[in-house]
Amino acid sequence: MPDVKPLPFYIYFGTVAALLLAGLFDSIYLSVHHYLVYTDIGYESFCAISRAINCDTVSQSRYSVFLGMPVAIWALFGYFFCILFLPFAYHPDACKKRIWKLLFMISLIYSFISIILAVISTIYIKSYCIICIASYGINFLLVFYSWMTIRRFGEKEGIIAGFKKDFQFIAAKKKLFLSLFVPSLAIYILIYIFFPVYWNLTPPPLSANVPNGITEDGHIWIGGKQNPELVITEFTDYLCFQCKKMHFFLRHLVEKNPGKIRLVHRHYPMDNNYNPIVKEPFHIGSGEMAILSIYAGSKGKFWEMNDALFGINKKDKSIDIKELAKKTGLDSKELSSAIYNNNIRRALWLDIKDGLKIGITGTPSYVINGKLYVGEIPADVLKKIID
Repeated sequence: MPDVKPLPFYIYFGTVAALLLAGLFDSIYLSVHHYLVYTDIGYESFCAISRAINCDTVSQSRYSVFLGMPVAIWALFGYFFCILFLPFAYHPDACKKRIWKLLFMISLIYSFISIILAVISTIYIKSYCIICIASYGINFLLVFYSWMTIRRFGEKEGIIAGFKKDFQFIAAKKKLFLSLFVPSLAIYILIYIFFPVYWNLTPPPLSANVPNGITEDGHIWIGGKQNPELVITEFTDYLCFQCKKMHFFLRHLVEKNPGKIRLVHRHYPMDNNYNPIVKEPFHIGSGEMAILSIYAGSKGKFWEMNDALFGINKKDKSIDIKELAKKTGLDSKELSSAIYNNNIRRALWLDIKDGLKIGITGTPSYVINGKLYVGEIPADVLKKIID
């Protein structure tokens, strides 16, 4: 049999470099995606395919941020960090042997982190991000190809011994090391210090300049008191991220244009225990949250309760009645008993029934001038007011 000619060094080097660049661009996309999920009211990613395959759901979870920055930004830092080692691999003194055991160890760590993130997606988020899965694959391939490069060009030494030699080799090239790593470290630190916390969605403070009240039908409103140019009726769920994002956006809009817009709030919890359109367990607890909100409204504390409920983490297993009572100034015992109040439950059912009549299939939904909009409000509807 003819001898198989081994592939040249540049093929191995190019493959690892291509994987690192792919990981870098993947993490850049995920970083932009994470930002848009929280800041663009009309954004929906291409991979929001279903409840199980949904990049938006993963980005909306509390696990998408680690130590004050999005996980995608940490990934971007990680891939860029590895790219900085590549010039050392082509240094004449490297002899095709150096930095590969170092990259192998780093890619092993990245792969272990990938497994942890995959477990979190499976057990806690219960949804997967296609682009995240692509990064997991990149990390595993980095392990494979760095190992293949070691087998083809590396010295016959242990991984730990080779790791030490790689580290010593890099440290010995002081000029190259300082020119690459010192500026990068300075940039990392500056980004970490000044990175905006855009994912903390907050409503504007309740202002005396913005009137609020109750319609003749008994629905809470805020904004234009007399003859507003635009009346928006929202149907929301307190465990719906898009509801929270849109509600706070509209509240800020009302705050800036108090006489032009009136926002009427109605409840449409996608809780299978309350809403007949939901056939499987979903947003469990949002029905009780709506009841607490209706009770607070009867005591003149709707907006305080509304903001407190939207601030609850959807992963919390139970509602802390005492904490809600403290935030809203309501009696905790009365608040607890409100869940069993038939009049309040009837008021919630009226909202749900009206939503069913007009064909609402999901939240958030909006009724403007008799027309139903599901998910978002078209920009042209708000453009005149925003201008």
